[in-house]
Amino acid sequence: MVNGQLLAFYITLCCIAFIISKLIMAVLLYRRWQRKDNVFQDNMSGGKMVMFRSPTMQYFTSDVFLKKTMRLTNKDIIGSGGYGTVYRLTIDESISFAVKRLNRGSADRDRGFERELQAMGDIKHRNIVTLHGYYTAPQYNLLIYDLMPNGSLDTVLHGKANDKKLLDWPSRYKIALGAARGISYLHHDCIPHIIHRDIKCSNILLDQNMEARVSDFGLATLMEPDKTHVSTFVAGTFGYLAPEYFDTGRATVKGDVYSFGVVLLELLTGKRPMDEAFIEEGTKLVTWVKAVVDLEKEEHAIDTSLGCCPADEIRNVFSVALMCLESEPSRRPTMVEVLKMLEQIQSD
Repeated sequence: MVNGQLLAFYITLCCIAFIISKLIMAVLLYRRWQRKDNVFQDNMSGGKMVMFRSPTMQYFTSDVFLKKTMRLTNKDIIGSGGYGTVYRLTIDESISFAVKRLNRGSADRDRGFERELQAMGDIKHRNIVTLHGYYTAPQYNLLIYDLMPNGSLDTVLHGKANDKKLLDWPSRYKIALGAARGISYLHHDCIPHIIHRDIKCSNILLDQNMEARVSDFGLATLMEPDKTHVSTFVAGTFGYLAPEYFDTGRATVKGDVYSFGVVLLELLTGKRPMDEAFIEEGTKLVTWVKAVVDLEKEEHAIDTSLGCCPADEIRNVFSVALMCLESEPSRRPTMVEVLKMLEQIQSD
């Protein structure tokens, strides 16, 4: 009798487990279907448009995007840099996107590039610019992402007079926190983890609320969870690159931490990493600030446009920046630790 009850119990348990496994599989398949990309082949140019599924994109078709993208001209340019030109793509009166044009590399690099873009399409974070899709053609690639109405931190801090904005200390602190959250998410919460490799003020964009959004993953490198570095060709921006990168060619999360430290110095001083005054003196922002801090004269390094601001907070942010800028990578904090330290400054 007891054996019969046990047998019935095990059979029931197996049936329930089987049903649950089928339900889980159905949910996963449904989610995969939901995330499936819309792909449009352009037979005229031999290109391919890929749009990632999202609430924003569900009302648009790839061919509409393709037609409007192919009509972009120099009048639509809103920015340019070492890695491409950025255009404003207007869908209608209320919806616009940013389109970045990148020259294509070798076949192997382009395959890796598409793999990285597919990973980017899954990222949804308040401090990371959303990538909505991309277009590949024989001569170039296009990235389609959110248009940030306040441009880049570089433009706000260092742009022409009509582009610059006076950022008070609370605004700068908020931008530093937002950028730290975005980079920390890439380093620690994404699977596989992502090394940005080009953290700088021009790749930190500002939305309508002046909230920081980390952007431009054209140089991003995916890193498997059990790896500590990725060997790459040397790329990035002088003034932001960690010193060990030139010797090893290894992109690491600690390299991104160093670059973020330079961004913190820009927010504090209002100066570019390779300011003309530094070049004339044969130095750069990092070494200049370290010398000033060693003399305990941080007040001489603070951006004069800041006016009156909390001295303790400024001093503590300087300390965090210098930790990020340690010459020895192992002595630098992780981005999670950087974020915690920055959050603690104002709560204290």
